Amino acid sequence: MNRLEDAGGLVELLRAEPDEALTAELDSELARANESLEAFELQTMLQGPDDGRGAILTIHPGAGGTESQDWADMLMRMYVRWAERKGFTVSILDLMPGEEAGIKSVSIEIKGQYAYGFLKAEKGVHRLVRISPFDSQARRHTSFASVFVYPDIDDTIEIDLREEDIKMDVFRASGAGGQHVNKTSSAVRLTHVPTGLVVSCQQERSQFKNRDVAMKMLRAAMYQRKLEEQEAAKALVEATKTDNSWGNQIRSYVFQPYTMVNDHRTELKVTDVQRVMDGDLDGFMEAYLKRFGAKAA
Repeated sequence: MNRLEDAGGLVELLRAEPDEALTAELDSELARANESLEAFELQTMLQGPDDGRGAILTIHPGAGGTESQDWADMLMRMYVRWAERKGFTVSILDLMPGEEAGIKSVSIEIKGQYAYGFLKAEKGVHRLVRISPFDSQARRHTSFASVFVYPDIDDTIEIDLREEDIKMDVFRASGAGGQHVNKTSSAVRLTHVPTGLVVSCQQERSQFKNRDVAMKMLRAAMYQRKLEEQEAAKALVEATKTDNSWGNQIRSYVFQPYTMVNDHRTELKVTDVQRVMDGDLDGFMEAYLKRFGAKAA
């Protein structure tokens, strides 16, 4: 409101006496006012019960071996860059490297206000089209990777996790290239037997700390599962649930024969692929929220 009042004052001055410097100042004030309005509009769309929370993001490559594992690694870098741009805190909770390149899976904790509210726009299948650096004949390949996002819930939310329903396995933590982070079995994998949910953590050197983090991840996954069950029940009444198969990608990233990132839900297209891969995702997230608003989940 103050910026609009300031702009109004400048308009009055310009009416009395035109001035280039005042005109430039007015343009600047109007631009800042527009940015503030857009930020306010966006915040009104982040009103879901979990939108203000941090997020746990997981990435899994599709079929295709090294090619898709490399694509999953590229997506991980993209989201880390995005989070750093927003000033969020990023922690790699669990990472399984690929044999030749890329990753087989990763779980990332992103702490920051509205991290989940923004990142929920990224849930789904992401498709890459490029000339493969792993193909000696330089042929064009299509790769897929799935992204899942859970709200990072706190301990005040009731989640029924009984110790007798949890199976714990321990193993040696390993980094890229197969080098052991330590020589003890400190990494922890938890399986919730009734649901089949599996999480793992090798972030800490202590087995006990890794178990604590894995329990937090399992609670978050259980919470998200409950939300999805509720949404699925509503969807059965309203319409047939969309099949989230590999063919139903939410976004395509084309490197060759032209450059284009195309969001299939909002039809937003960006030709600067490198800028997107460097974490400039706000445009896609904002378009998603504006398109789906309160229905976004």
